[in-house]
Amino acid sequence: MTAWPWWADALVLVGCAVAIWLAGSRLARVADELADRTGLGEAIGGALLLGAVTSLPGVVTTVTGGLAGDAAFALANPVGGVAVQTVWLAVADLVHRRVNLEHAAASLENLMQALVLVALLSLPVIAYATPDLVVGWVHPVTLLIPLFYGYGLVLLRRMRAEPMWRPVRTRETSVDEPEPPSTTPTRVLWGRLASLALVVGVVGFVIGQSGLALIAATGIPSGVAGFTITTAITSLPELVTVIAAVRMGAVTLAVGNIIGGNVFDTLLIAVSDVSYRSGSVYQAAGPEALVLLGGTALITVVLAAGLVMRDRRGIGFEGVSVPVLYAGTVALAVVAARA
Repeated sequence: MTAWPWWADALVLVGCAVAIWLAGSRLARVADELADRTGLGEAIGGALLLGAVTSLPGVVTTVTGGLAGDAAFALANPVGGVAVQTVWLAVADLVHRRVNLEHAAASLENLMQALVLVALLSLPVIAYATPDLVVGWVHPVTLLIPLFYGYGLVLLRRMRAEPMWRPVRTRETSVDEPEPPSTTPTRVLWGRLASLALVVGVVGFVIGQSGLALIAATGIPSGVAGFTITTAITSLPELVTVIAAVRMGAVTLAVGNIIGGNVFDTLLIAVSDVSYRSGSVYQAAGPEALVLLGGTALITVVLAAGLVMRDRRGIGFEGVSVPVLYAGTVALAVVAARA
């Protein structure tokens, strides 16, 4: 942690936000073209390419919190990432004024990812209730998280190859069609993606250090700070790229980026348990962890319902409900942390 005054750490966090914003503004176009060239499609491409790269700041911040021995901060970062990135979809809905974003981005892959996400969020709850089942300092449930994630990707590939259900096509439905390829060589695009990944990864480390210092200086509960302040900053690439993708007309990529990034972020829950060396991170995180997990699962279910219902106009019931549920989750987490 830094030895600066709290306002200096706050300024560092603002600077990190600007750096992530600038890097994230370029990610959408690079990932969109790579998704077309590799044949992944926008939904899966958003999950693997954009989702993984934009989650790098959260990876570094989570590891920083775990190694520093702050279980609540380490666990709250990935869970908070899932929640606040879903809020970003409500923001993107305001940009896509023509029709409800979840209606336009109707995709079975995105719906399946939402279901996998709820399943992954349920695993830490089981771990919290069984604190004595540890191998060394790691809970066995931690090992299941990457297995569930990998199997979810297998299901996504199968669904794309042989879909058994299809959303009703309307005038507003966005069709995932490859854009005309540019003259930029594919290896150059991969190089740009790697360079941007390096930038957001380094910034993530700085955010973790400054975030922990800000918590120590202000007395904000670690779980609440990790769920809100640092997560909002590390999730800025998702906000930038989802708005850029919507403006490009790649709405399926936009929604796939958020939901795919959320699914990827659940891997960080396993990372938090491994990096926290004093025992199982789930139990050590305290009761506010259950509030954060439950609220985030509820937010994800509401998003999935929006993908199924597909309101035609406005931001839809999910666009209103998700920010309200997020605010309610934060308020209840504060109560749980102070109980």
